[in-house]
Amino acid sequence: MENVGVLIFFAVLAAFICAKARVPAGAVVFSLIALVLFVGTPVGEGLPGAVATFVGVVDDAATPALTNAPGESGAVG
Repeated sequence: MENVGVLIFFAVLAAFICAKARVPAGAVVFSLIALVLFVGTPVGEGLPGAVATFVGVVDDAATPALTNAPGESGAVG
């Protein structure tokens, strides 16, 4: 699959055309196809791990604010 870059380019181009023609379902489908093709390349194979790390960091930062139990507040007073 040596021409995957061309396939990604055409999928992104098709998504743009669908968006300009106000066909949101087609734009989403072509965007997902481009994303799957990108993740299949050596350059994009680290993307799922990077997204998982980012979501984990956001979860770790947001959990204390969302589960503010009565005795765990860091507020003074």
